Amino acid sequence: MKRKIITIDEEKCNGCGLCVDACHEGAIALVDGKAKLISESYCDGLGACLPHCPADAIAIEEREAEAFDEEYAIRHQQEKLQKKEAPAPQPAACNCPGSRSRAIARASVPPVREAAAESQLAQWPCQIKLVPVNAPFFHRAHLLIAASCTAYAYANVHGEFMRGRVTLIGCPKLDGADYSEKLAEILRANDIRSITVLRMEVPCCGGIVTSVKNAIIQSGEMIPWHMVTLSTDGRILED
Repeated sequence: MKRKIITIDEEKCNGCGLCVDACHEGAIALVDGKAKLISESYCDGLGACLPHCPADAIAIEEREAEAFDEEYAIRHQQEKLQKKEAPAPQPAACNCPGSRSRAIARASVPPVREAAAESQLAQWPCQIKLVPVNAPFFHRAHLLIAASCTAYAYANVHGEFMRGRVTLIGCPKLDGADYSEKLAEILRANDIRSITVLRMEVPCCGGIVTSVKNAIIQSGEMIPWHMVTLSTDGRILED
């Protein structure tokens, strides 16, 4: 039968997994770090997953496809509800590259309290979802928009990246959010001088980069920006 159904562009997909959580019917899964439509019959074609994709990798097309299996969707929603009500078991493995477990070997160095660096956080709050759009500290500010994990992966985040900048942090995977609209409002309402994006190498951090790009376009402001990528063991991979 001919009906509407989603299609996923694997080249654009960053593996963030937000579409998996947004799909009420259980039609999408992460396979080898990419979102996949696991069965045509599981997709209702309504596109609830579309607004949750930070990479614009999902679209709706009309074509020949299997009929929608409504009974499966109902069972999936019931199972999902039961899992929420019961304590979730720790998964044995995760397909998302950003969630794979690994140990990082470090040389044993005793802490040196007397040499502790001074915080360079210039404002509060610093979470993207919490910060007021018209906060006075945004006036003529240089922004640092950083993935939450970067402060823990890179030892000199304060001195090298936060100093002299207004810091905004977030994680699109944990927040389940696209920050584009909020960031665009900030750019439109304030005379922002520059933007530095600090991300991890993991795919889900691509959501922050996409949000910044979209925000600049939506705001209509020509703001210089650049991106720095950190490895999970704390090295600068790209600057």
